[in-house]
Amino acid sequence: MKSAALLTTLLALASVSLPAAADMKAGEKAAQSCLMCHGENGISTMPGTPSLAGQPEVYLASQLKQFRNGKRHNEVMNVIAKPLSDADIDNISAWFAQFEIELKKK
Repeated sequence: MKSAALLTTLLALASVSLPAAADMKAGEKAAQSCLMCHGENGISTMPGTPSLAGQPEVYLASQLKQFRNGKRHNEVMNVIAKPLSDADIDNISAWFAQFEIELKKK
């Protein structure tokens, strides 16, 4: 019984397609429009605007998709995210996620 359940699970996992590797150059190019608000390399200096650098890729992609489909509301971000394709979102998210953030104690 356990082996049948395991086999079913393995077959289900095998049928799941993994996302294609992100195109970092395309992500960098597409992210240029983000930098005016989110800062150079995604480090924001604007109050109320989050830094994107170093955020998990899956989190960034999820948030952009929610802005795109209207589940998350922000007047500016809903307009910016609307025309983005899934590939654009994956590329942008990967580009911002690549940065490592170092925290320093004061």
